[in-house]
Amino acid sequence: MLRMRVPALLVLLFCFRGSAGPSPHFLQQPEDLVVLLGEEARLPCALGAYWGLVQWTKSGLALGGQRDLPGWSRYWISGNAANGQHDLHIRPVELEDEASYECQATQAGLRSRPAQLHVLVPPEAPQVLGGPSVSLVAGVPANLTCRSRGDARPTPELLWFRDGVLLDGTTFHQTLLKEGTPGSVESTLTLTPFSHDDGATFVCRARSQALPSGRDTAITLSLQYPPEVTLSASPHTVQEGEKVIFLCQATAQPPVTGYRWAKGGSPVLGARGPRLEVVADASFLTEPVSCEVSNAVGSANRSTALDVLFGPILQAKPEPVSVDVGEDASFSCAWRGNPLPRVTWTRRGGAQVLGSGATLHLPSVGPEDAGDYVCRAEPGLSGLGGGAAEARLTVNAPPVVTALHSAPAFLRGPARLQCLVFASPAPDAVVWSWDEGFLEAGSQGRFLVETFPAPESRGGLGPGLISVLHISGTQESDFSRSFNCSARNRLGEGGAQASLGRRDLLPTVRIVAGVAAATTTLLMVITGVALCCWRHSKASASFSEQKNLMRIPGSSDGSSSRGPEEEETGSREDRGPIVHTDHSDLVLEEEGTLETKDPTNGYYKVRGVSPPASPDSCVTSFQWKSPGISNLP
Repeated sequence: MLRMRVPALLVLLFCFRGSAGPSPHFLQQPEDLVVLLGEEARLPCALGAYWGLVQWTKSGLALGGQRDLPGWSRYWISGNAANGQHDLHIRPVELEDEASYECQATQAGLRSRPAQLHVLVPPEAPQVLGGPSVSLVAGVPANLTCRSRGDARPTPELLWFRDGVLLDGTTFHQTLLKEGTPGSVESTLTLTPFSHDDGATFVCRARSQALPSGRDTAITLSLQYPPEVTLSASPHTVQEGEKVIFLCQATAQPPVTGYRWAKGGSPVLGARGPRLEVVADASFLTEPVSCEVSNAVGSANRSTALDVLFGPILQAKPEPVSVDVGEDASFSCAWRGNPLPRVTWTRRGGAQVLGSGATLHLPSVGPEDAGDYVCRAEPGLSGLGGGAAEARLTVNAPPVVTALHSAPAFLRGPARLQCLVFASPAPDAVVWSWDEGFLEAGSQGRFLVETFPAPESRGGLGPGLISVLHISGTQESDFSRSFNCSARNRLGEGGAQASLGRRDLLPTVRIVAGVAAATTTLLMVITGVALCCWRHSKASASFSEQKNLMRIPGSSDGSSSRGPEEEETGSREDRGPIVHTDHSDLVLEEEGTLETKDPTNGYYKVRGVSPPASPDSCVTSFQWKSPGISNLP
């Protein structure tokens, strides 16, 4: 009953005061407030012209009218009540304090507008799955996951940074609890790491309105990556035949397990380790050297080609060309070298340069252009390589016929005429013709034709043929007529005339007779000289015999006279061949013996000389005419 009267009295008091002065009113009303968990919240409330009871409500629940708000240990009202100041304080703020608050002047029936108190919960430091060191494989796409857990309000935003730079390409994901309140929040960063990312630091930041600066969690990438290879050659530019060292350097995680070398795709047998030494040749210019390095994660390959300086090497020879007269002709050849060789074209046997480069073009060729053409490359800087290659130009034209020299023939004897034929294409036939006939092959009367290949060909004019016309039993008319040798092919006809020379018999007879006469004269001279010498030798022998017979009787010491040869014999022996005494009968007996025996044992006869004679003797004349016989002293 008492409680019902109090409000009525208050209303009467209010009415009474209203009639006496200004009515109660709010000087300041509470507003929505955001406050961090654990901090202090202050909701202001000020009244004018009111000195009655003031109380606060929380979501419609009255907190009480006393200043210390018993039962609410973290709540109190501050300010000068006499001045109408009634501020609500909450410290420390907790999640349960989040509600709608009103300031009420109960005796005046005044209520402030509701003020919503929002409690913010700062996010905790996020968690990166696999941290603080995350192991990845270089070159393989991977995800980094950052997760924020707890009761953070509002839901935090997760950001990724590297070196202070915000990264794009993140995916945001939020998980809701069954009650509908936010739960864990995840952010995924997709990246493809490379070897240079090894040891890199990535930062995941959780930030919200409750903590604008955010909280960070850093992780370090630990990468496993296949080898990164650097291949070098020293020196890179070399002369053919010089040594080159290849060095294969690699960084890898885990460490390198093996090296493999190859050249032009083919393994280099016996090559192991990071170093390879070779002798450079031309093939290294087009066949690179490669080094493959492996580890547990994978392998990597690098290759390099050397700049090898080498002389020209012929790659493609010029091919023979056959064209019709008046058409164009061209040759081509290919030389390889470093630096590129200078290629020139000449004609075999000539020094004039007809062109340069890989192709030689000859417009509207004629028979005079037929021949061998030379493609030449000069040696390189090293003096090695180079050379020449040639090909033949055959100009298809009418046959070229040349009459060959033929020996003169005797009348009624055999004769032979020849012609030489060059033609491309080969002639259909070679025909001999004369006044009353012609013959291609075989025999006809006194005439026979033979055709056979020429031992040598004339460059570019096609194969050669020799055609021979045999004539048996020549007649007078054969020496006065002309014989024609002709040949034809698809491009035309060519021919040449030949005539038969005559040889007379008279000069030969004269020569034979002269030789016979000279021979006879020589034989007669030799015979006469021989007879003369023989007779003179006989007479000298008889004279010597008679002289010896005359001197023996007058010799008191028993010695005898001797000729020159006998003196020589006497010098070698104690006595001469004949010793005479004073008995004449012994001398007479020896006379016959001296006529039949040569006291010099044939010396003078063999030598062709006699005992000393007069200068005009036959022997002296014979010795002078016969230098092959030596004169005796």
